[in-house]
Amino acid sequence: MPTRRPPHRGAAVPPFASPPEGRVTGRASVPPVRTTPYPPPRDYGYPEEPSRPRRRSRWRRIALGVVAGLVVLALAGGVGIWLYVRGLDKSLRRTDAFGGIAAERPAPSSTGAVNLLLVGSDSRDPDVQLDQAGGWRSDTLILMHIPSSRDRAYLVSIPRDLYVPIPQSADAACDSGRRAKINAAVAWGGLPLAVRTVECFTDVRIDHVVAIDFAGFEQVTDALGGVELYVERDITSIHKPYRTFRKGMNHMNGAEALDWVRQRKQFPDGDFARMRHQQEFLRALLDKAASTGTLSNPTKLNAFLRATADAVTVDQGFSLMQFALDFRKLRGENLHFLTSPHNGTAMINGESVVVSDREKALAMYQAIADDRMAEWFAENRAEQDQ
Repeated sequence: MPTRRPPHRGAAVPPFASPPEGRVTGRASVPPVRTTPYPPPRDYGYPEEPSRPRRRSRWRRIALGVVAGLVVLALAGGVGIWLYVRGLDKSLRRTDAFGGIAAERPAPSSTGAVNLLLVGSDSRDPDVQLDQAGGWRSDTLILMHIPSSRDRAYLVSIPRDLYVPIPQSADAACDSGRRAKINAAVAWGGLPLAVRTVECFTDVRIDHVVAIDFAGFEQVTDALGGVELYVERDITSIHKPYRTFRKGMNHMNGAEALDWVRQRKQFPDGDFARMRHQQEFLRALLDKAASTGTLSNPTKLNAFLRATADAVTVDQGFSLMQFALDFRKLRGENLHFLTSPHNGTAMINGESVVVSDREKALAMYQAIADDRMAEWFAENRAEQDQ
């Protein structure tokens, strides 16, 4: 019987080779005892490799299996999250916020910055067609600018009584209509005319529109367990049940917070106080979501997102998935709230209106359009940061 030469050290062993002949004892085959030595291995010019214990190979296979399992779980989780967000995205109410807007609308920015127009009301009919003229006026207009860096956001509150030119229609020239309070644009032509009016006034292209029903934010606030809001003076609400708000930091549930941000007549600066309180409320919501584990708790996050989805209406091209990916770094401390520069109020044609500070407003909106808001804000922070 010819002798068998062992494989050269370091050479691969055929995976399905038959075991050597010999007697069987228990689990393994034992080769017969040789009386003559094997001939020396053939020298191929390669250095010898030290033999590696089987235990290390075994643990390597186990480690590879664990890693593969984690990859599969991560992919499965990613698919699950993607399906969840896609389902939530489909559940959003949508409207044609850009319907009929003329072709000369400013071209999309190439810088990667995104501008959203937040249009809010706490008194409108939920069944009204937002893309058409109707009987409701916006209580809140906020231009939200997210720079291409995606690490912060600037929210510019536009006073609802700001006196501006309102085009005759969404597809008309900027100077085709007449001057009026800016919130009239929603009543006269729905969201498309509001978008057109804001773009004409600011020369900033609006990428997306989010209509906010502040009444729906009662559920959003409750889903977070309430928010902390600062009350600067003791007041009694003018709405039933006539709550009393005490000066200092107050923990408010949804109904209380909504009542608080509606107040304006008890403050010397009237509607400017309400804008300020709305800004503080939005900041408090985001802070609460980020600081209480809501974003990492599936149950809390689901309740928060569902309540938010019920409280907003978005344009046809809005993508919740893209929004979440682009702006996942945003936190309360990254939000800067500003007010459109103005010269206070004046009486025009028997109406009390807010007069824009044309020079300062032009400089700020030009910085937004050019994605230079960080530079502008640093230079004007003492005056604008709130």
